[in-house]
Amino acid sequence: MKKQNNQIRLRFIAISASILFAFSSLAQTNEVTIDRIIAKVDNYIILKSELERAYLDFLSRGQLRGSNAKCGILQQLVVNKMLMAQSEIDSIYVDDAEVDLNLDRRMAAIAQQFGGESEIERAYGKSIEQIRSEIFDNIKEQLTIQRMQSELTSSMKVTPSEVKKFFRAFPQDSLPYFSTEVSLAQIVKEADPGKTQKDKVRNLLLDLRGRIENGESFGALAKRYSQDPGSAANGGQLGFYSRGELAPEYEAASLSMEPGGLSMPIETQFGYHLIQLQEKRGNTYKTRHILISPQPDQNDYTKAENYLDSIRNLIVLDSIKFESAAKDYSDDQLTSSAGGFFQDESGALRVSAETLDPNIFFTIDTMKIGTITKPIRFQKEDGSYAFRIIYYKNKIAPHQANLIDDYQKIAAATLAQKKNNKISEWFEKARGNVFIEIDSEYDYCNITK
Repeated sequence: MKKQNNQIRLRFIAISASILFAFSSLAQTNEVTIDRIIAKVDNYIILKSELERAYLDFLSRGQLRGSNAKCGILQQLVVNKMLMAQSEIDSIYVDDAEVDLNLDRRMAAIAQQFGGESEIERAYGKSIEQIRSEIFDNIKEQLTIQRMQSELTSSMKVTPSEVKKFFRAFPQDSLPYFSTEVSLAQIVKEADPGKTQKDKVRNLLLDLRGRIENGESFGALAKRYSQDPGSAANGGQLGFYSRGELAPEYEAASLSMEPGGLSMPIETQFGYHLIQLQEKRGNTYKTRHILISPQPDQNDYTKAENYLDSIRNLIVLDSIKFESAAKDYSDDQLTSSAGGFFQDESGALRVSAETLDPNIFFTIDTMKIGTITKPIRFQKEDGSYAFRIIYYKNKIAPHQANLIDDYQKIAAATLAQKKNNKISEWFEKARGNVFIEIDSEYDYCNITK
């Protein structure tokens, strides 16, 4: 029973850990390890360095070291490779465009933490493009595994009785202790570039178009002017894409040209593109582009601030509820669907005060419960600026986990355990149908038995 409780506790703690960035594979260490293959799962391999990195991350999160822990991690790596093999059988794939979008978000978040892309390059001794290239396959595998796990567990739910049973399995002295938590919401308004700024970008692209027609290198101009982080360094090259993979406006313009043709400036959600079609091959096409995104000017920022202030006035006058206004008007996709509320990993509409952005923390530190700020300008992760109003709904004092205050957290942990059990059951059934070979060094783990 003690061993079972420890396993449950580890799973409960793990629910609060976010998905790791793949940057750990780039980290430099002083320890020299001769890498080798330690496991094979069908056509997939697991390297010793892969296991060691995962184990170091496990320890960095405060977990206990030991051979059993390393065995558990190795088994999880084997399960991941089995899920990859099963994804091929079930024709479940993640396309490159989705991986690129995921990479963009991760790179933007990392750049925010490091203080810019140049600091990332300095830290790892590699260009951004090299870093993206090296972790691309890792991210694609993560997304594929998540999709396969979802296929196996997406229909699973937990009942209140299951949640209570899960919670009661904990010894009282092992229950997690939660620090101060706050319930707060935001409505974000981004400044949309107006006609003046859009015209500047269109005119610049028209100028570049003329220069290319007069003999200047498209690739050289893309490297100099394009704001697409994924292709600028490669002269704007995007490679081959199938129909439906790129923005509809981009695709329509590309397919309307003959190879070698240059488009007029084309607007998509990302900005304005100057496109050159290079080749058509069946249902795929190859292009390169120069992307420039219009930036708001002061008039645009003032307009956004005034608009958000008018929404705040309606909320204060009780003409509209904050939650409804957030869903209808907020430009922040992460919080708008939850009525503007910040959520923790379990989906609870409150977060630890320790995890708050410092600017938000110091803002609410001067607020009274139930109040709403005036519009505040802030810098987003991608470096752009926007405005937000913050609603400080509630504050929860530090406390030990209980079913009343923390039901959503406990329910999420219960569901996570249930899904883990489902994956474990699938592994037990499926491993007999898959070729698995484990290095003899890890025989004591009994993974294939």
